[in-house]
Amino acid sequence: MEPSAVDALLCPVCGLEFMEPLPGETALKCIDGHSFDIARQGYVNLLTGHGTKFSQDTADMVAARDAFLDAGHYRPLAEVLAAIVGSALAASAARSPGTTPLLLDAGTGTGWYLQQVRESIPVQGADTFAAVGLDISKFALRRAARRNPEAANLVWDLWQPLPVEAGRADAVLVVFAPRNASEFARVLRPEGRLVVVTPRPGHLFEIAQEAGMLGIQAEKEANLVESLAGYFALESATPVTIPLLLAPADVRNVALMGPAGHHAAARELAGTLAGLPESTRATAEFIISTFRPR
Repeated sequence: MEPSAVDALLCPVCGLEFMEPLPGETALKCIDGHSFDIARQGYVNLLTGHGTKFSQDTADMVAARDAFLDAGHYRPLAEVLAAIVGSALAASAARSPGTTPLLLDAGTGTGWYLQQVRESIPVQGADTFAAVGLDISKFALRRAARRNPEAANLVWDLWQPLPVEAGRADAVLVVFAPRNASEFARVLRPEGRLVVVTPRPGHLFEIAQEAGMLGIQAEKEANLVESLAGYFALESATPVTIPLLLAPADVRNVALMGPAGHHAAARELAGTLAGLPESTRATAEFIISTFRPR
């Protein structure tokens, strides 16, 4: 974990700062002595007490997501996203020379989008940045920690107060994850940016019904802006449309990796999709919404 990432964290028990782990240490400790084990894969579980009522993504869902993303189907989305986030981080770096910008990836999943942003940053003008990745799924964070070992990858429930100091993040990235508006506003710098990726109503409509995927509400974009309006103002909205040619395995993976994956077993999906042709055309439709704090 990069020191700048650890320096931005707060202990969920006492609210005090963490100390940077020394080489060979197997725990993350706050200055009051509370200790959280660093898993051998590199992530840290900060959830205490009874944890959360929300379901984490399963190992099957995570494996499907990694396979689909690694196949490059959503790379055009990642390229546009990296340019937007990179621009926000570069602007912060220009305003505060000598400091390391911080990106909070809220709902980092397997860390694939964070990895794409990190690899593109020199092109965008910021030499480097620190990152904190939060996700409720330990299965996802095992992969995220391998992809982004420099980041602080933490098991956390996004609906709880975030374990991050106020005013420390230069950008908050939310890709298909819960949006805790008040907490995002608290951890962002006044000049920071919130970047949210959501599917548009036509997203994968060609295969949605057959694969048992959940439909996208027609008012989803307007509802997003309204839900954040108390804390954020919409600055820009960038649509991204990607034509896809999917093999049966790709259709299975894209169905299993999303919310519908909580309700469908991999074996059941394989049976449902058994009659698919060798390739299926579909269209991925997204909107990247950039917000500034009010």
